[in-house]
Amino acid sequence: MYHRWSEITFIHWRYPPACVQALVPGGLTVETFDGAAWVGLTPFLMRGVRFPGLPALPWLSTFPETNLRTYVRDPRGRTGIWFLSLDAGRLLAAIGGRGGYRLPYFWSDMSVDTRDGRTRYRCRRRWPGPAGARCDAEAERGAPLAERERDELAHFLTARYRLFTVVAGRPATAQVEHPPWPLHHSHLIGLDQDLIQAAGLPTREEPPVLHASPGVPVRVGMWTW
Repeated sequence: MYHRWSEITFIHWRYPPACVQALVPGGLTVETFDGAAWVGLTPFLMRGVRFPGLPALPWLSTFPETNLRTYVRDPRGRTGIWFLSLDAGRLLAAIGGRGGYRLPYFWSDMSVDTRDGRTRYRCRRRWPGPAGARCDAEAERGAPLAERERDELAHFLTARYRLFTVVAGRPATAQVEHPPWPLHHSHLIGLDQDLIQAAGLPTREEPPVLHASPGVPVRVGMWTW
């Protein structure tokens, strides 16, 4: 699959590793940084989604998406993303993600609106049920991160080039290729969501760690064992 992840905001919280490990399948281990597991809420806009050799269809190929994710390691030492949920603004994308990659996609009523440096994200889950889980977020993208600000934590939270899934009861993986994220500072103006709770995690009271990016082109390979 080819596409571009645009207007993305990375919103991350610390969690006790055991709390997150309970939501990860056997064979995968939650990866930690500074003694904590990290859970990320990442709303963005998908653009130009297409299969190799096929054009991107104007309406079908552009839609909002919001992912809830954590970071794991497999028995071979490979690290990557484990998705707790993925909400997509196109029904076909949700069906394709569930069928093709065995990922926990949901079809949702969504929008992404960027004006004057601020991006507003809206998500209302439709299918499969229970419907109604939501995420309303507004963030302001600031200046690019200086080189000294691209620290180990920023790399840990954003530089991910593999996703994990489960196929026929076994952990499987797919490669994700993209250039390094052009990361910016970000200020969270507002957040009203229960996607985290719907995934089985408690709400965190501490302020999240934020990054933002205008986006990168992405290629995702097919899953393998």
